[in-house]
Order: sequence, then C-alpha cells, then structure tokens
Amino acid sequence: MDQAEYIKMYEAEDRMWWYHGVHANVAALLAGAGAGGAVLDAGCGTGGLLAKLQRLLPRLGPSMGLDYDPIAAAFARRKSGAPICVATVNRLPFRDGAFGVVLSVDVLAHDGVDEAQALREAHRCLVPGGALLVNLPAYQWLRGAHDERVHQHRRYTRPRVIALLRAAGFERVRATYWNTVLFPLMVLRRKVFPPRDAASDVMIYPRPVERLFRAFVALENWWLRLGFALPFGGSVMAVAVKSAQGTAATQGVSHHG
Repeated sequence: MDQAEYIKMYEAEDRMWWYHGVHANVAALLAGAGAGGAVLDAGCGTGGLLAKLQRLLPRLGPSMGLDYDPIAAAFARRKSGAPICVATVNRLPFRDGAFGVVLSVDVLAHDGVDEAQALREAHRCLVPGGALLVNLPAYQWLRGAHDERVHQHRRYTRPRVIALLRAAGFERVRATYWNTVLFPLMVLRRKVFPPRDAASDVMIYPRPVERLFRAFVALENWWLRLGFALPFGGSVMAVAVKSAQGTAATQGVSHHG
C-alpha cells in the first residue's frame, strides 16, 4: 500500500466512524464466540485495532501484530506499543497453536495474499477452539478508486467468505454483512458520483457527520450483539472457530446468522 495511505490511516483510525465501527464489530463477534487467549493481528496495518484490544475485550491475552510492510509495522509499534513482526500472512512465522485469536481485517483482499493459504496458516496457528475473525470488502461490482489506492484486488460476498473458511478447516462460522445503513450512500459515491481524483475513502468528516455515521454503525453493532445478521452492506465480517479436537474436518459445520 502507498505510504501516503498509511499516513492517512494512522491519523484517521482513532477518529473516523468506519474504524470505530469495524473495531466495535470485531469485539461483538469475538465476544459472541467466547474467544480468549493470546492474539495475533495478522495484517495489523498501522496498529489502531491492536491499540484498542484490551479495552474492547479485557478477557483477551497478550497481543502482537504482523504486517508485510515495514512502514506499517513501524506505525503499529508506535501506536500500540505491542510487538510487531514483519512477515507475510501467507507463511506465518509461528508454531502450531500459538494463539487463541487471529484477526484479519481487510487483508485477504490484497494483491500478493493467497487467501486460501493465509486462512490455512491462521487455522494452523490457532489453538483447538480458537477463533479467527475476518473482515473483507463486499461485492466485486463495488470496486472503485478506494480499492486501487489501498491495493485491494478482490471484494467478497458472505457465501464466498463462508466457503473459504470451511475449506480452510473451520468448524463453526458466523458471517454477516455490515455498514448496511450507509450502503446506499456508498453506492452513490462509488458508482453514480465517483470522485474525479482516485482518492481513497479514508477521511475525517465534519463532526456532525461523524456523529451521525457513528450512530448508524452503533445501531448495527447492537443488532449484531443480539446474535442477528445484516442482509447486505459494504463489508463482510465473519468469526470462525477451529475444531476443539484441532482437526481440519469440515463435517458438521454450522452457520449462524
């Protein structure tokens, strides 16, 4: 990803409504899965989620991050204070069963990431009963200038995410769309009135707009915490639990939401 985008992310992720929403939804789905133990943020970017983890989910154990880009890793160390490893999600440099939770927020969509291999690696590094949380951009037809700027080459549907997680060996999967209320505005911005410059969507809006958008994603977060799913949206989020026996069997998989 371009260095300019990392700078924008570093400055925006503590204040922008979208990051506020994705972090809250990560906490909601992990809490619902009963996740705990040591945490790996695999593709941690500039470290905003790592910096918030202990406040969002106090039951989690020690956390660390990993990113392929040394620039992102340096930002993440500065922001989170957590140990950060420079490596690829296609080949995680950790022993089997090293973590209770692995996070993958908008990582699998990137060029250079082998989505199937990255998911198998996450599965390998989880303890039996551990949880993987993935967030991904939704709908290939919605691809636009933002995706180009942040080097996202794929967008996903809920069935596709579930299929990938099953193929990687996860036993229980809960998947949902989110960013539903604002989805019509997202479509208008990207497809009907696209910006003339190829800018990413990462920006801080005026305070009243930020408050309104945060209220919308907070409403969605409340719905997800009740155990329900959303039928469409700008992103897909899923939590997948590794078999308690530690096998890669996909028989008897249950899909919730």
